[in-house]
Amino acid sequence: MLVHRLNALKDNYVFVLEDAAAKTAAVVDPAEARPVLEALVRLKLKLVAIFNTHHHHDHVGGNRELLEAYPGIAVYASRRDRGRIPGQTVELEDGDTVTFAGERARVIFVPGHTHGHIAYHFPGAGHLFCGDTLFAGGCGRLFEGTARQMQHSLSRLRELPEQTQVWCAHEYTLGNLRFAQTLEPDNAELAERLRTVEVLRARKMATVPSTMAAERATNPFLRWESRQLQRAAGAIEPEEVFAQIRALKDRF
Repeated sequence: MLVHRLNALKDNYVFVLEDAAAKTAAVVDPAEARPVLEALVRLKLKLVAIFNTHHHHDHVGGNRELLEAYPGIAVYASRRDRGRIPGQTVELEDGDTVTFAGERARVIFVPGHTHGHIAYHFPGAGHLFCGDTLFAGGCGRLFEGTARQMQHSLSRLRELPEQTQVWCAHEYTLGNLRFAQTLEPDNAELAERLRTVEVLRARKMATVPSTMAAERATNPFLRWESRQLQRAAGAIEPEEVFAQIRALKDRF
């Protein structure tokens, strides 16, 4: 299974998954249809499925146009997003599996950003498509869920293998890491990652995918055991550390 990262809207990423043998494709969170349709023509692939992580328009905005171009394709999304995902045909629960290109993905229920958010983890291929739950160096805002839910969701993702490729849906990494450094100025791995990302963004290059190892080492929303972060949050319990750090980021 090959992953093609496409730019969409202002700072979204859309992911086209390619089955090279079958010449078919699936798309994760099509913010808009145009870049997907162009990629399918360029790669000479037929779209067979859409994988949505949640209902926000910048993740489902291309669904209807893609369904017009490829009628009858499967549209996967959370059962809790029933009625909010254009064209949804399959309702998913935590622990369900989906298959593409011979690779089986486990569905992980990760509420917090929204109450129905899910992620797709392909353990064999080592890919995680996490929408707006986990970002490179950050996490999503709490629009419909609670800090407790989001911290629990992130704790589940944090347990995935360190080599897991983290395909998040926005290019927010530079701002995320600049915020993180204000809280953990002594984190050498964070400082090095920030320097690397500054160079990449100056060249207008993508910082996605990340790896779970990098996130564990530098992402403040996965590092509630850090003494520096606990001091910054004025708390020790993971849920409260997370909640305080998220509140600080909201004001950054």
